[in-house]
Amino acid sequence: MIVTGAAVAAFAVAGCGGSDAPEAATVGVVSAPVSSAPAPTTSAPTATTTTVTATPTTTAAATTTYKRNEAVYFTAPTGGFQCGIIELATRVEAGCQGPTAPIPPRPDNCMIAWGTGIRVTTAGPAEFLCAGGVVYTSGEDDPVLPVGQSVASFGFTCTSTHAGARCKNDETGHGFEIGPESNETF
Repeated sequence: MIVTGAAVAAFAVAGCGGSDAPEAATVGVVSAPVSSAPAPTTSAPTATTTTVTATPTTTAAATTTYKRNEAVYFTAPTGGFQCGIIELATRVEAGCQGPTAPIPPRPDNCMIAWGTGIRVTTAGPAEFLCAGGVVYTSGEDDPVLPVGQSVASFGFTCTSTHAGARCKNDETGHGFEIGPESNETF
């Protein structure tokens, strides 16, 4: 493989990110010995090329991060629920959106989409969503959280389950379980 000075600079810049970038992505690490050979002469005497020979010796396991800034987002493998633990201007909440049944009757004060998911806040028991769009997504392809695995942030914990997902407020114990054909608030 031939790597020019511009390519090395591009690799260095690609590792930098702003606060809007995910904290981590799927990463594989390869260790390799590096050797250099003299640069071939071209018509421009100042141009140089460095040859790097890579022989993989170790590969680290890939990791996935569900955290984006302080929020946490994931997709539940069962039911395809989009879930998140987020801080909004007026509250912190954990919730999941996706089709579930049964759905309680729409309350009179909900004038937009009703029952598209469930959330729990710091204010009490979990409740069905009255929301005009998707709330629990980073706007990217949020990673799948394997069944049995949990994520936590802001004092809430969410776990991917065989039925869908379960989220709870760690301090109050209030939360919910959601699946395509069942749900429970507590």
